Amino acid sequence: MNLLAQIENAANSGAQHVLVSPAGGTGIDVLLEHLIAAFVFSVVGIIVFVVCLILAEKLTPFSIIHEIGEEHNMAVSIVVAAIVLGISVIIAAAILG
Repeated sequence: MNLLAQIENAANSGAQHVLVSPAGGTGIDVLLEHLIAAFVFSVVGIIVFVVCLILAEKLTPFSIIHEIGEEHNMAVSIVVAAIVLGISVIIAAAILG
C-alpha cells in the first residue's frame, strides 16, 4: 500500500496519527546508512578544514606556527581561532544542507 492510500485510509477511519517510514528498509538498515553518511561527511569536513588551515598558513606573510608557538603572539592566536570557528561553521552548514 502506498503512502497516499495509507493517509486516505487513516483519514477515513478517523485515526489521529499515521506511522510512515520514509525509508524502505528496517530500522537497522536506516541507522547504518545514516552512520556511514555521517562518517563520510565528517572525514570530508576534516580534510577540507585541514586544507583551509594549510592555505591560511601559506597566504600569510609570516609563519602562524612560529608566531603562536615561539613568540606567544596572542593577537595571532585570536585571529586563527576566529578563522577556525568560521571554517567550522561553514563546513557544518554545508554538510547539513
